Amino acid sequence: MPTKEELLKAKIPCPETGITVRRTFCDICSPGAHCGVDAYVKDGEIIKIEGTKDHPLNQGLLCTKGASNRQYIYREDRIKTPLKRTGPKGSGQFAPITWEEAYQTIAEKLLGYRSQYGAQSVFFSSGYSKWYRPFLQRLCYSFGSPNYGTESGTCFTSGLMAWETATGFPTRPDMRNCRLFLGWAHNPYFSGYLGARNTERLKKDGVKFIIIDTMYTQTAEKIADLFLQPRPGTDGALALAIGNELISNDWIDHDYIDKYVHGFEEYAQYCKGFNKDNVEALTGVPYEKVQKAAQMIHEYGHPMSIRESNAPLAHHVNGMQNYRAIMALSAITGNYDRKGGQTPSPFTFTHQSAGYHTLEHEFVDEARRRSMAVPVGGTRFPLWNELEKEAQIMDLSRQILEGTPYPIKALLAFGMNFRMFPDSEHSMKKALEELDFFVDVDLFMTDSSQYADIVLPACSSFEREEFKCYPGGYAYFTTPVIPPLYESKSDTDIMCDLARYMKLDDPLLTKGYRACMEYILSPISYTVSQLQDADKPLKVPEFRPHEEYAALRKGLLTPTGRFELKSEIIASHPEWGLDPLPTYREPLDDVDPEVYPLTLTEGGRLPNALHSRLHDVSWLRTLHPKASGEIHPDDAADYDIKEGDLMEITTPMGSITVEALLSKRIQRGLVSVYHDYREANVSNLLNRNRLDPYSGFPAFRSNRCRIAKKGEAHE
Repeated sequence: MPTKEELLKAKIPCPETGITVRRTFCDICSPGAHCGVDAYVKDGEIIKIEGTKDHPLNQGLLCTKGASNRQYIYREDRIKTPLKRTGPKGSGQFAPITWEEAYQTIAEKLLGYRSQYGAQSVFFSSGYSKWYRPFLQRLCYSFGSPNYGTESGTCFTSGLMAWETATGFPTRPDMRNCRLFLGWAHNPYFSGYLGARNTERLKKDGVKFIIIDTMYTQTAEKIADLFLQPRPGTDGALALAIGNELISNDWIDHDYIDKYVHGFEEYAQYCKGFNKDNVEALTGVPYEKVQKAAQMIHEYGHPMSIRESNAPLAHHVNGMQNYRAIMALSAITGNYDRKGGQTPSPFTFTHQSAGYHTLEHEFVDEARRRSMAVPVGGTRFPLWNELEKEAQIMDLSRQILEGTPYPIKALLAFGMNFRMFPDSEHSMKKALEELDFFVDVDLFMTDSSQYADIVLPACSSFEREEFKCYPGGYAYFTTPVIPPLYESKSDTDIMCDLARYMKLDDPLLTKGYRACMEYILSPISYTVSQLQDADKPLKVPEFRPHEEYAALRKGLLTPTGRFELKSEIIASHPEWGLDPLPTYREPLDDVDPEVYPLTLTEGGRLPNALHSRLHDVSWLRTLHPKASGEIHPDDAADYDIKEGDLMEITTPMGSITVEALLSKRIQRGLVSVYHDYREANVSNLLNRNRLDPYSGFPAFRSNRCRIAKKGEAHE
C-alpha cells in the first residue's frame, strides 16, 4: 500500500490525503466552450486541474488555456479588496476600502449624474467575461440608461446582424451531417480546439473540405481538399465570384429559390461583376480555383454547411457585407434550414443555442424603458441600432471626448480593456483619463483599472455558482469549487448589490442572482437546486431538435418571410446610405501604397492566449513570450530582416517594434501581428475612424503599413 506521502505527491483524492474532486467548468473562452473541469482541492486550495471525462462537450479534454486555470486563478495581481484611487489617473496609487464604502460611493455618484445629466450619461460596459451580461443589461435599463455596450461591438455581433438581415435567426452549420464543408477562416487547431477533433473525424468519414483563409493554416494543411487564399478583406468578392460561377453553370436550386429566397435576380445580376476578368486582381485567388470551388459545391454540396468565422471576416470596413456574400451561397444552393446545411439556432442563454427556451430576453426586455435616449453609436450606425438596440461601444470614446449628442459622465465597466479600441492611446485611454467617474470590476489589476476611481474585485468561475447551457439540450448549474478568494465577489452579486444600493425599482434584480435564474429557467422542468444537485450537465426534457425546413415553411423573421439576399430592412431606409444587396468594396484605405506597400492584420489566434487575459500567466506566456509579427521570407529578404530580428511596423498612426517571425504560411505583402502585448500595442497603429458603416466594427485586419529592420525605419 502506498504511504500517505506517496498519495499526497501523486495528488490522489482519498480520506488519507484530504483531497477531493469538485466539478465546474472553465470560462476563459466565455461564452464559448465552457469545458468541464475536475478541480482537485485540498484545504480549500486548488492543487490540480483535469478535464471532466463524462462531460458532454469536452469529454475530458482541455486546451492549454483550460489546463492553466490554477495559475490563472492564483495570479499574484488578483485584486484582493475594493480600492479607491488616491493619486492621479494611471498612477497606480490606490487605497483599500470596504465594500460598504465602495457601494455607497458608486451609488451616490451614478444617481447624481442621472439627476443632473440624465440616465443616459452613465454607460454600462462589459468586456470579459460574458456570462453575466443579461444582468448588466437589466441593471442598465432599470437605471434608465440606454447605454449598455460590450466587446461584442468588435466581436461576433457583425455576423449575427448579417443573419438577422437575411433570415432573422442566429444560424450555425450542421457540420456533422454535411457532405461538403466550406470553412471560411476555420482553424480549430488554434481557435476552438474541440472543432479540430470533429473536423478530423468528418474527414475520415469522407466529408469534402474547402478551406478559405488568408494564411495557410494547420487546417488547410491537414484537412483541405481545396484551399483558397484571398487577401485580407476580399472574402466578399471571392464569395460573389463563386456565386456567379454557380449561377452561370446553373448549379443552383431553382425550386428552393422560387419558394424561399428574396432578391435573387438582383443578386445574380450583381454577381456578374465578379468573374474571370477581375477576381484574381481583386482577391489574389486564381480564377481556376474559384471554378474548382463552384464545381465541388455542385458535386458534393448537397448538403453543404458553411463556417463563417465571426472575427476574421468582420474586422474590415466591408466586414458585414463580406459575411452576407458568403451566407448567400447557402441560399442559392438550397442549404439553409436543411439537415447538413445551415440550421436556424435561436439563442437559449448568453448567445448559446441549446435547443430549449429560457426567459433571458424577457428578463432583459421587461426592464427596457420605452422612452430612452438614442444609445451611443445609434445615430452613427443606424443598422446596428435597428437590430441590436444597444450601444455600439466603438463610438464610446468619441462621445466621451466630444460630448455629443450628449455627455457621458460615468462608466461602470466589467473587464474594461482600452486596447480593444483602435488608436487606443488617443481614443479610449484618453477618454478614461477625461471621464468624470470610472468604476472597473475585474479579477486583476489591469492597465485599464489604473485609470479607475473605484476598482472592485471579481472572482473566477471556480469561486461562484453559474448557469451554462450546451448544444444538444444540456443545462448545467455549478457550485463553487472554493470560496471567493480574498474579498472578491461574483459579478452578478455586485450588480444585484448595486441595484439595492441605488434603490432601483426592480424587485427581481434586487433579490439576487439565484432568484433571477429561477425566473429565467422557469420554462424548463429542472429547478436550480436540481441542476446543482446533479453536479453535471443534464439533458432538458424541453429540448427540441430543429426540424428540417420548419423555419422556412413557417416563414422567416424577415419582412418578406424569406431568406433575403436583398435586405428589405436596409432597403426601407435609403437615408442610411447602405446597400440592400451584399455588395463589395475595397477593404484598404487610400493611404499611399508607395509609402505603405504592405498590409497589416492584427488579431490572429494563439493557442495559448485569448486577447490579453493570459499574457500574465507564466505557464502560457512561455509558449509565446515576445510580441511578434509574421512575414513571408521573400518580404523579409527584401527588407534585410532575419528570423528573430527586431522589426519596426509603421502606419500613418505610429510605429511599434516586434520580433520578426518568418513563415511561408503567410502571403507575400502581409504583416500579421498578435495583439494585446502591452509592450507593442498594435491597436495604436489603427485609425479609429475606419469602422464598418453597417456594424461599426473596426478594421483590425486590413490596414496599409510598412516595415523596416529596427534602426533603419523611414524618416
